[in-house]
Amino acid sequence: MTRFAVLSDVHGNLVALEATLAAIRAQQPDAILVAGDLVLNGPDPAGAVDALRALDAGGALVVSGNTDIAVTDFDFGAAFPQYPEGVPDGIRIAAEWAHDELSDEQLDWLRRLPAERRLRTDDDTLALVVHASPGSQTRGFDQALDANVILERAMATDARIICVGHTHLPEVRDFGWKVIVNAGSAGYVFDGDPTASWALVTVEDGAVEAEIRRTEFDAMAVANAISARGLPGDVYRAATVRTGKLVR
Repeated sequence: MTRFAVLSDVHGNLVALEATLAAIRAQQPDAILVAGDLVLNGPDPAGAVDALRALDAGGALVVSGNTDIAVTDFDFGAAFPQYPEGVPDGIRIAAEWAHDELSDEQLDWLRRLPAERRLRTDDDTLALVVHASPGSQTRGFDQALDANVILERAMATDARIICVGHTHLPEVRDFGWKVIVNAGSAGYVFDGDPTASWALVTVEDGAVEAEIRRTEFDAMAVANAISARGLPGDVYRAATVRTGKLVR
């Protein structure tokens, strides 16, 4: 039997990350997978990177997300293809702020993260962790997607278990031959529950069980820290953390 935890979309929320990791460690999983978007929007990108670097050094599988590209190298076209005319100023300024909060060493670590990592379980089941979908950091498994598009994206890997984030909406889709585990967000969730979401996956003798877990953190304190920063859009980011719903 192999048990592993999946978390994603920390977005610079160290308070939520620490609460999530405490809950995960209490379960004593065999591995921890982190599906990117680690620093943008939240009040403590440097603290989040330090915690994730320690996790990485301990054997966790950590990958990059689209917003990590924006923060490290300001490649907004790659990070946000939904804005072909250019990203809004609020996104650009927040990315520049997060970049300035990180040391050169922290930026280099973030920049070197791979886009995908893979894990083989004790029974040789293959799991993939990627930010949005196999082969892409921006094309996610959105809930409104046509089923044919979902299956097409899932077919881009041989992995039976596909672990992602990106949508900030936690869910498990079990197709039998493929299981898509969307961990949601450990710090910036959009489903109306202002807690950190993550997933716990158990694989035994070919059977896969995945469940979404929720962990409380001091959302009000994080929202206040974002508001105090005073960047364009921070009032909406703070409201998002406080309510668990995307506010913009």
